[in-house]
Amino acid sequence: MTAPSIERVICSALGLPVLAAIALAAPAAKSIALPGGPPAGMDYLAYDAGTGRVWVPAGNTGNVDVVDVATGKLTTLGGFATRLASRPGRPARTVGPSSVTVGDAAVWIGNRGDDSVCAFDRRSLAKGPCATLASMPDGIAYVADTREVWVTSPRDGTIIIIGVAGKQPSAPAAIKLEGEPEGYAVEPGRGLFYTNLEDRDRTLAIDVKTRKVVANWPTGCGSDGPRGLALDAQRRLLFAACTDGAVSFDLGKSGKAVGRIATGGGVDNLDYHAGKRLLYVASARDGKLTVARVADGGAMTRVASPATASGARNPVVDGSGTAYVADSAGGRLIVIKPEPSW
Repeated sequence: MTAPSIERVICSALGLPVLAAIALAAPAAKSIALPGGPPAGMDYLAYDAGTGRVWVPAGNTGNVDVVDVATGKLTTLGGFATRLASRPGRPARTVGPSSVTVGDAAVWIGNRGDDSVCAFDRRSLAKGPCATLASMPDGIAYVADTREVWVTSPRDGTIIIIGVAGKQPSAPAAIKLEGEPEGYAVEPGRGLFYTNLEDRDRTLAIDVKTRKVVANWPTGCGSDGPRGLALDAQRRLLFAACTDGAVSFDLGKSGKAVGRIATGGGVDNLDYHAGKRLLYVASARDGKLTVARVADGGAMTRVASPATASGARNPVVDGSGTAYVADSAGGRLIVIKPEPSW
């Protein structure tokens, strides 16, 4: 009988799952600890290519942490409202700032703690105007074609729209959908906003000027439904996260499914590096990050599966191809730099 490895012995003593033994055996990735954690509940992160910063809304901590990718310096914006909230079938938890999108001059933060969306100067980080919504925000996306911020709100099946061209945000308007919107992507120049209906397993295309659904198709994720979205605007490929992988669609062929990759369970959001043509998908269950190369036709081929941590998901990628993976339970970002083979 083969003796257990030292990693498995340690995990057994600490009451950790076998998966943790595998993570312990793998080379340790660099990480960035977030103030106020652990835990630090993270959902939608964003990278601002213009300033070289990763924006990290850290929910229950009441902070938004901003990382300079060149220096590693972390700046914390604090004082965001938090509150205890729950959804049917889920335990109550403390929520706060949870989503971020990069606009022309401002970064906009969605906060579940007080149903607000607030602007912060992209360079000085100074706080700007806010808008209060009628329901809790989930994802948030800047639409340059109309100079609006679009907010998904699955609790009431709507997308909330705020005009941000003036000094103050406009009064919110809403689009009612026949399901719960989850995830988002914006196709610049074509005036199209994409979202999923998690409870219907469908993906929608919405005209940002008419605010009408102009196309929809089955995502093919199954009963657990689709989650996040990412876009290759040049090749018109849309990527949707399923809970156990990702699927690619050719937007030039009416959303035809053209590729699929399995990654392990616990997938939520995903990210894409257009220059490297790489898709990044993190499996929370398996504690790994799948990096896949995307061919012109949309087929995806795995090039690497570096270890992260059990529960880590929702990667965001900077200009160099470095991934920042949200480890909410550990209260940190796991930083994975690209290998030459990628």
